[in-house]
Amino acid sequence: MLELSNIRAGYGRTEVLHGLSITAEDSGILSILGHNGAGKSTLLRAAVGLIKPTSGTVTLHGHDVTTMSPHDRVRRGMAYVPQGQQSFTQLSCMENLQVVADLQGKAGRGRIDEALDRFPALTQVLDRQAGLLSGGQRQQLAIARALITAPKMLLLDEPTEGIQPSVVAEIQQTIMDLARDGMSIVLVEQNMGFALEAATEYAIVSRGQVVETGAGIESTAEKQSKVRESLAL
Repeated sequence: MLELSNIRAGYGRTEVLHGLSITAEDSGILSILGHNGAGKSTLLRAAVGLIKPTSGTVTLHGHDVTTMSPHDRVRRGMAYVPQGQQSFTQLSCMENLQVVADLQGKAGRGRIDEALDRFPALTQVLDRQAGLLSGGQRQQLAIARALITAPKMLLLDEPTEGIQPSVVAEIQQTIMDLARDGMSIVLVEQNMGFALEAATEYAIVSRGQVVETGAGIESTAEKQSKVRESLAL
């Protein structure tokens, strides 16, 4: 579904990814773990086209998209929710959804209700300015906006970071529901317990390279033990 092969990328003269290769398969959750600064967010930004690799290839659905714009990758079925509960803060919750829906045409406008079905709590704050929402509500809004593009591959960067515990559980459940419904998800997540429980596959990134991978058939306890050993290296 999504393959990054021998990717070298970074910011200016600072290379962050050093020949990184990783594959996310169809209809599952690939959880990516690693210490801060390991290159996890840079990996996602390279996958979605916000960072141009200096070498290597990005393949989506069997097509080389390395030189494609982020917009074209969205049209091919990729969506990205960056870290930080991003939204148009001066617009209402509904206007935030409508902006994305309008870009998708008639089909997009019909997807607003589908996105709200995933996050019913947002229906209570549709007229509220996004900048006045709680962190958890803004994160739900950010994911809902991504879902309006009808992605086949959803990239999530720290979707539960800094969120109140009651909303964390709702976001985690939605992520798992999306995967069960057939969506492919690449999840960067500091909560090791959830990341490994949800994962059909996992990868550990260290110093810009994948250093460990595993499959979801392992028990969560076994996975956590292996991950802790790898992170301690």
